[in-house]
Amino acid sequence: MSIVSNSHQRILVSALAVVSLLTASSIAAQQPQQPAAAPPAQPAAQAPAPSRVLTDLRQAVTRLRDQERQLAQEREQRFRAELQRQERLAQEALARRNAAEARSNALDRQWNENEQRIAESTALLRESEGNLGELFGVTRQVAGDAATVLSQSVLTTQYGTPTEGEERADFLRRVAAARALPSIVELERLWYEIVREMADAGKVVKFRAPVAPLDDENTPEDESKTPVERDVVRVGPFTVSSNGEYLGYLPSQKSLTELRGELIGEFQTMGRNLQSAAPGSGYQRAVVDPASGALLSLYVDRPDWIRRIEEGEVVGYAIIFVGVLGVLLAIFQAVYLVITRFAVSAQLRSLNQPSKSNPLGRVLLAFRGDGKRIENAELAELRISEAVLREVPRLERFQSFLRLAVAAGPLLGLIGTVIGMIITFRAIVASGTSDPRLMADGIGKAMIATVLGLGIAIPLLFINAGLASLSRGLTQTLDEQSQALLAKNVQRNSAV
Repeated sequence: MSIVSNSHQRILVSALAVVSLLTASSIAAQQPQQPAAAPPAQPAAQAPAPSRVLTDLRQAVTRLRDQERQLAQEREQRFRAELQRQERLAQEALARRNAAEARSNALDRQWNENEQRIAESTALLRESEGNLGELFGVTRQVAGDAATVLSQSVLTTQYGTPTEGEERADFLRRVAAARALPSIVELERLWYEIVREMADAGKVVKFRAPVAPLDDENTPEDESKTPVERDVVRVGPFTVSSNGEYLGYLPSQKSLTELRGELIGEFQTMGRNLQSAAPGSGYQRAVVDPASGALLSLYVDRPDWIRRIEEGEVVGYAIIFVGVLGVLLAIFQAVYLVITRFAVSAQLRSLNQPSKSNPLGRVLLAFRGDGKRIENAELAELRISEAVLREVPRLERFQSFLRLAVAAGPLLGLIGTVIGMIITFRAIVASGTSDPRLMADGIGKAMIATVLGLGIAIPLLFINAGLASLSRGLTQTLDEQSQALLAKNVQRNSAV
């Protein structure tokens, strides 16, 4: 701020000096031109003398020079102080750099020494290990495989978690993931767990174990998740039952759980007999699931017929409606054809007494309706053909609908399958996952319609074939008897 003010002062002083010089010059130039007779100017109005102006200007310049010299000295002192401070900071930074460089060199030397020591120790360890390195690799592999098998084994519920130490699956995983050689204690436990699993897999054991109940909407959440101690019977690592009820195993929770659904009564009876059998009572029948409960879960979870029909949705109901309608019509027609067959058989035994209650009797009555002989053979043939054709539609009734149902059943099933596949693909896209279980469930539901279509087409095909056989038999009987009547009529006319 002072520097700016001084600059302004210098500019003002310079401008004042220039103005004073110009004033003095103009006064000096105007003096010779004044007339001699003019009166002298008043003393009060005279301008200052040029010498005084120059003196003031010199003094102002001197003061300005002194101020500038003082300001320059102050600025020089500040610059020198700042320079000294920067030099001091530079020296400190250089000292820190030298110290860091020295430490880095020391760390590099220590790193190289450590690397050399590690290499020497590794070489010494390899020399000391000898065949133990191969044994360590085999131990890790065996521990990893055994951990997977034992974590899925039902026997874990019988052993439980030890009060001291790790659970056996966790112990085996730790040994499999270890980077150091296992101790003799760990090797002995590894051997013990594998041998115990092999030995107990061939035994039938009764013990108490917690069983988790199924989730029920009416049961409170706290109670539904609380396992209950129950007496169970284990058949090797395959199946576990409690009072005839077969249980599943949850590896994530290491506990037993009830299966959703029920087995047939024979399986439940075998389970109860096995649990109530006394030791040494001899052989007992038992259910064995090689998949350790997985097959039993699928067996009890299989859908019944009502559930399968519901999975077929609208197309399934349409297929069932067509099938039921076809079966009802086929039964009605089959009863009609059987009754008609008996009536025709009775009419064959009494051709001279035709009756209107059967097709053959109506054909005979059409031929002998007026009680007169027909002299014209062509007329007689036409009348008999008309009577036979009148009876054929009744004998072949509903067969065209059955053939249509046989052909339409698989097509309706195909429509349901396509709709089910579309729904499945939409569910996969919506969930954003390619879970095989989701795809298998959707494809299974889609195939229900195909099964229903084939389920009505195949029986209706055989039923239609049976009805066609009965109707053809009756039609053939009518044709034979009509031809016999024509032959007798021609023979009678020839004799006459």
